[in-house]
Amino acid sequence: MHKKILAGLAIAGTLVAAPFAAASSLTLYSGRGEAMVQPIIDQFEKQSGIKVNVRYGDTAQLAVLVQEEGARSPADLYWGQDAGAMGALSNQDMLQELPAEIYEGLPAVYTSQKGNWVALSGRSRVIAYSTSRVSEDEIPSSIFDLTQERYKGRVAIPPTNGGFQAFVTGMRVQHGDDVTLQWLKDMKANDPVYFRNNTTAVAGIADGDVDFALVNNYYLPRFVAADSEFPVKQTYFEAGDIGNLINVAGIAVLKSSKNQEAAQEFVKFMLSPAAQQYFTSVVNEYPVVSGIIQNPVLGDLDDLLEIAPEIDLDQLADLEGTLKLLRDAELL
Repeated sequence: MHKKILAGLAIAGTLVAAPFAAASSLTLYSGRGEAMVQPIIDQFEKQSGIKVNVRYGDTAQLAVLVQEEGARSPADLYWGQDAGAMGALSNQDMLQELPAEIYEGLPAVYTSQKGNWVALSGRSRVIAYSTSRVSEDEIPSSIFDLTQERYKGRVAIPPTNGGFQAFVTGMRVQHGDDVTLQWLKDMKANDPVYFRNNTTAVAGIADGDVDFALVNNYYLPRFVAADSEFPVKQTYFEAGDIGNLINVAGIAVLKSSKNQEAAQEFVKFMLSPAAQQYFTSVVNEYPVVSGIIQNPVLGDLDDLLEIAPEIDLDQLADLEGTLKLLRDAELL
């Protein structure tokens, strides 16, 4: 399916030849899964003639590896699954400042205020729910409602999942550690159902194991694509609620790269209409540039930006502080 979509974009003239920097290869550390991003990387190679050697792995582990390797790192580019990992490397002064033109026209929520990494796609937190066991008046208006008695034993959370942990970090930024720790303790006291990741949590709703799940927006569309009658829907909380956090997959050029120009061209390609259309049509994430055909399964991006909390994505870097709170709440 990936190849068919990319071929269609190429035939339509979306992919056009462009001059690239003289470099035979680039090395990319990718915290994004191979199935998600390799097809669009292949397209960059085809267009540019530049070979991209990809090391796939866990976002946080690759960020630690980059820090350990320092100036000796063979990586030219780092592609992180979430803003926290990007911020961690930025705080270590390991990322190259990007040209201002890369940021032109991007919503503030998709940019690093330090100017040394940029989002390639966005995703939002949502609450998924059973269409057969949840009535309309039971859908919570705030994530803080989920500690109420009426939700006891009905809510799925994946405490070891990076997306959930990034959300908890966002709550810390918006509400502080004390409020966040209390929410975590109250959630634990309300007997949540534990899942290892977002996919199993959404499946758990359909299987009748749980009624609600706190997940990222792009998991449910995958189930719906396979089964139009899949008995789960998802929605947002009230405007400004931290439960609507927008997180991003970001990319950066390492300061230690000896292929700065070619690496920047890779970033620019991933912000091109063809790549952005791929991210929304295939990966089910939000594009970060305008003029992209909307994925009908996703909500309108402008509507999402209106209800999303205002969070400086660079502040999502303190994963260790979040893990401590999760341990203090006995969720890890």
